Amino acid sequence: MTGPRAVDSDWKPVLSRSVVLRHDRVRDTDLLVLPERVVVLRGSAGSVLRLCDGANDVGAIVDTLAAQHPGAPVADEVPVFLGRLRAEGWLT
Repeated sequence: MTGPRAVDSDWKPVLSRSVVLRHDRVRDTDLLVLPERVVVLRGSAGSVLRLCDGANDVGAIVDTLAAQHPGAPVADEVPVFLGRLRAEGWLT
């Protein structure tokens, strides 16, 4: 069995229609609100998803995050993360 794969750099991810990104001020954390389910996001996942607006392709998202977080392995990790969310049906 293989692990999650990275996505094409020209894909322009956007949250699926049934998914909403919210910030919980009480817990100071980002959430994905789905039908009958809430997913608590950890680390910089919310920052990544805020860039998933259908206008930015994966390459632009990686470039933006690499500029914000020099030295972080965003080129390796972000495409795989987005691929996981796409496989869940949370991104289109």
